[in-house]
This record gives sequence, C-alpha cells and structure tokens, in this order.
Amino acid sequence: GYIQACRGLMISAVCLGFFGAVFGLIGMKCTKVGGSDQTKAKIACLAGLIFILSGLCSMTSCSLYANRITSEFFDPSFVAQKYELGAALFIGWAGASLCIIGGSIFCFSIAENSNSPRRAYAYNGAASVMSSRTKVHNSVPDKTPPKHFDKNAYV
Repeated sequence: GYIQACRGLMISAVCLGFFGAVFGLIGMKCTKVGGSDQTKAKIACLAGLIFILSGLCSMTSCSLYANRITSEFFDPSFVAQKYELGAALFIGWAGASLCIIGGSIFCFSIAENSNSPRRAYAYNGAASVMSSRTKVHNSVPDKTPPKHFDKNAYV
C-alpha cells in the first residue's frame, strides 16, 4: 500500500511540476503572452506555489519510502529481504529541495515588482572625442588623431 501511495505522490509531483513550468513560462516578463506586468506577476506567483506543492509531494514520497526502508532494516523480527537507502532517494530529496527553493524564488519575485517601481534611465548618447574637441573654441577642426582615448571612444 505504501508503494502505491509513493507512486501516486511522485506522479502528482511530476504533473504539478509540468503545470508549474507552463505557468512559469507564461508569467515571465520576456514573453508576450499573459497580459500586463501585474497579471504576469500573479501568474509567476501561482507558478511558484505550484512548484512548492510539487516539491512537497516529492519530498513526502521520498521520506515515506525511506521511513519504511529504515524501519524494516532495523526491525529484528523482519525476515524478508532488507533494502538500503539508494541514490534515487537522495536524488529525489535534492530535486524536491530545488523545487521548493525555485518555487519560493518565483513567489518572492512578485514582492520585488510591487514594492519598488522601476527607474527609467535616459540615454544621452556617447560623446566621442572628436565631437568634444570641436565644441571647444577651435573653429578649425584638427586633422591629427587624438592622443588620449577613454572608454567611450571604443563604444
């Protein structure tokens, strides 16, 4: 019975992870699907919650299975074949932790957008060396190349 419960939890974790990825793609700022920035932020927060649920389902499944293995392993009256914790459980725990961390990052991304408005930066254009030399009270442009280049001369 517990193996069926673990399978069900893992299948639900995979399905939730798929829907979380779809909602995460829709909620990104770089996509044109999803509406305004506020709507996209809400969709991204929903994707984060779905990822957290997926991670919790996976963590529960791995922990339930590991609990059963360790209780059977240390039970002296259990005579059937005993199993040990394998690499799949550790990978499951690591994947579940990453899902929970990634989901919380998605959820906290909405807090950044609502608290601080984005500042707009005005582009003034790069001043080249030649245009700055001609603005000086030289009426005749100098044909010699400038001797000192700063970082704006290469951009």
